[in-house]
Amino acid sequence: MPSPAASVAGATPAGRWPTRYTLIALCVLATFVCYIDRVNISVAVLAMQEEFGWSETTKGLVLSSFFVGYMGFMPLSGWLANRYGGRRVLGFAVFWWSIWTILTPVAAGMSFAMLIFARIAMGAGEAATFPGVYNLYGRWVPQNERSRAVAFLTAGIPLGTLFALTTTGWLVAAHGWPMVFYCFGVVGLFWCLAWFPLVRDHPRQHPRISAAERAMLEAAAPPDSSRAPVPWGRLLRAPAVWALMVNHLCTNWVFYILLAWLPSYFRGALGLTLTQSGLYAAGPWVAMFTVGTLSGYVADAIVRRGVSLTVVRKFMQVTGLTGAACFMLAARDVTSPDVAFGLMCGALGTLALTWAGFLPNHLEIAPRHADVLMGITNTAGTLPGVIGVAVTGWMVEATGTYDAAFLLAAGVNLFGAVVWLFFGTSRKVVD
Repeated sequence: MPSPAASVAGATPAGRWPTRYTLIALCVLATFVCYIDRVNISVAVLAMQEEFGWSETTKGLVLSSFFVGYMGFMPLSGWLANRYGGRRVLGFAVFWWSIWTILTPVAAGMSFAMLIFARIAMGAGEAATFPGVYNLYGRWVPQNERSRAVAFLTAGIPLGTLFALTTTGWLVAAHGWPMVFYCFGVVGLFWCLAWFPLVRDHPRQHPRISAAERAMLEAAAPPDSSRAPVPWGRLLRAPAVWALMVNHLCTNWVFYILLAWLPSYFRGALGLTLTQSGLYAAGPWVAMFTVGTLSGYVADAIVRRGVSLTVVRKFMQVTGLTGAACFMLAARDVTSPDVAFGLMCGALGTLALTWAGFLPNHLEIAPRHADVLMGITNTAGTLPGVIGVAVTGWMVEATGTYDAAFLLAAGVNLFGAVVWLFFGTSRKVVD
C-alpha cells in the first residue's frame, strides 16, 4: 500500500498508521495461512502416496476432495458474511480449517474415507476466506485503493504457496509427513488470537480508528446490507455476472492444476528429487507474487490518469489469460527442467495480471453484495479444483505425459479471454 501521506491525505493524522492497513494486513495473512494449509499436501502427498500405495488417479482424488467442501460451502459463506459480517465469519473459518489441518494425519491413519472427509471439512472452512474479506473490503477500502488492496490480498496466495513448497519437503524429510499438518495448523490458531481484538466489521465500531479516517471511510462505504434481501434474480440475470463467473473458472483452471500438480510434474515428468521438485515448483509462485503485486499499482495508476475502469479491467484480464495460455502451450514436450521452470514462471507470472482484472470487479458491479457475488463466482472458480485437478491426474495416467492437460488448460484460458472481452464491465449491476 502507498504511504499514509500519499493515499490518505487529510484522513489520517501524520505519522499514524491507518487502521484499515491493519485489517488489510491481517486479511493478507489469512490468505497466506489459507494457502500454506491448502498447498502443503501437494508435496506431502508424494510421501503419503508411497506409504499408502496410491495410484495417480487415487492421488488426484485426495488432492481434489478439498475442493468439494470448498465449492459446496462457497455460496453459503457469501450469504453468512453478508448477513453476520466478515469478522465473525472469517475468524471462525480460520479456526475451523486449522483444526481440520491438524487432524489430517489422524484421519489418514483411520481410513481413506476419513482422510477424504477431513479434506472436505477443511475445504468447507476455507470457502469463507474471500467472501469474508470482500465483506470487510467493501467498508474498509476506498475505491482508489482497491486494485492494490486486492492485489496484496491475492499476494498471500503465492506467498503461502511458496512457503509451503519450500518448507514441506524439508519437514517431510526431517520429521515425516504428519508433522507438516501439525505445524501449519497451529499457525492459523495463532492468527485467530490477533484477529478478533484488532478487527471490526465497520469503521464506526473500531475503538482505535482516527475520527478523520472513520469519516472518510464511512462517506465512501456502501450502505449496510446485513438486513437487506440479496437481489439474486438481478445478479443471476446480469451478463457481467456470468462473465465474472466464467472468468473465475477459466483463470483458476491453470492456477489450480499447477497448484496441485507442479511438484508431481517436476518429479514425475522431469525426474527431479522430492526436495528439488519442491524448490523448482516454488519459483513460479515468486513470479506470480511479483507480477501480481505490481499489477495492482499499475492498474490504479492507469485509472488515476483517466482511463476507463472497464478498459483497465479488460486489458489486465485478457492479457493475463492469453499470456498464460501461450506459456502452457509452449510447455508441451519440454524435457529440460530449467526450460520447464522458465515456462511455468511465465504462465503464473502472466496469469497474475488477472488480479487487477476480474478480482476487483466484484466490488465494482455489486458494491453492497460483493461478498455474496464472490461466493457465487468462486463456486464456479472452484470447479477446476474439483474437475481440473482430477482430470489432470487421469490424463497423466492415461497418456504418461502432461501435454494433454496443458493443452486443455490453454484452451480454457483462451475461452475466458473471449468472454471477458465481450461481456466484462465495471458498471454497477446492483447496489
